[in-house]
Amino acid sequence: MISQKCKGARDLLPKDTEAFRYIEDVFSKACLGWGYREVQTPTLEYLHLFTAAGTLTPNMLSKVYSFLDWDGWSGERVVLRPDGTIPVARLYIENLPQNEIARLFYITNVFAFEETGTENRERWQCGVELIGSDKPASDIELILLAVETIRQLGVSDVQIQLSHAGVLNALLKELKLSSDEEVKLLDQILDGNWQVLTEAKPKDSEIRRLISLFLDLKGKTSGFLENLKAMPQIPQGLKSALTNFAEIAGLLDAIGCSYQIDITSTRGFEYYTGLCFQLSAKGYKIGSGGRYDNLIPLIGGKKTPACGFALYLEALVSLIQPKAKTRTEQKILVRCDSRAADAIRASFELAGLLRGAGCVAELDFNGRQSGGRWVVAVQDKPMPFIVIDPTRNQKKEASTMADVVKMVG
Repeated sequence: MISQKCKGARDLLPKDTEAFRYIEDVFSKACLGWGYREVQTPTLEYLHLFTAAGTLTPNMLSKVYSFLDWDGWSGERVVLRPDGTIPVARLYIENLPQNEIARLFYITNVFAFEETGTENRERWQCGVELIGSDKPASDIELILLAVETIRQLGVSDVQIQLSHAGVLNALLKELKLSSDEEVKLLDQILDGNWQVLTEAKPKDSEIRRLISLFLDLKGKTSGFLENLKAMPQIPQGLKSALTNFAEIAGLLDAIGCSYQIDITSTRGFEYYTGLCFQLSAKGYKIGSGGRYDNLIPLIGGKKTPACGFALYLEALVSLIQPKAKTRTEQKILVRCDSRAADAIRASFELAGLLRGAGCVAELDFNGRQSGGRWVVAVQDKPMPFIVIDPTRNQKKEASTMADVVKMVG
């Protein structure tokens, strides 16, 4: 039988892994520079963490990988985490002071079943959570941090699309649906089918007109949101959400950050309560985020405002891969031309000194490898070392390891 990887899984080749590590490094440095601290959560979490008070929709829950964590005659059902934010919210409740603002970041994989097997079932993301602040400036902070990270990766022309879960929830309330009808409708919207809103039959014709107006709300400015808020027929719940939406958009205007408003742009925002945003570049969806003020109390914590975002590593790798990101350290090939124990020992010792000097030192005992800014041949005699510059086709002899380090440095 021919060995094959699982459907929906992927192998990372050296060039892919190098790109992954490059993204992780840039992301980590950006987060640390903004005062965020790194955390990690387990791959396995209890299922009830994601079913608590509807933190995930039935459609999302149908895609989780779950099994019984057997413990004698009893057991608890666990899952491979399908989401990065909810485990960090649990970590916050269990481990951190809930009266302080927490700035946390992480790099993790999440799992979701995809029936065709043609899309990834394991997905990597760089996530950020800002917990404890309800200020609109915190939403702005996340957007700017995400954009800064993407630009530091060399990806330009980042597009920001804004939506608002509070606006959607207020519109749903105005439809006066039963709880079951509202859940079914919301489930379809979360899957991207926003047109189901137009198919609803509200008794108030004004609500029907408002729904059409909001679905067409694309590319408008914060001033347009202010005008909408001022309309006399806007219900109070919707007006409150629009006030928040307009304030955040106005702040983005003030700092010169361009964006587009598209109420239908965000998917999978089941626990979001406020601003939602999506980031894209060159046709790739590279990140998304939003505010989730109700999540922490839903899973057993105190009422705590929070917001966060995730950048998608696979999409970012596709964008930076053609640039063939390479390590900035010099690569040096230490080639041992002898089978003598002293020469082999010297090769290992020299490679260690070169690494200590900040170089990448790769050993070659077979005479088959190539590449590297320099090649150092280790031999028995007459000189222990020959330093070769392949780009200039030059060779120089060195009698000591210190001389070698000096010559290539």
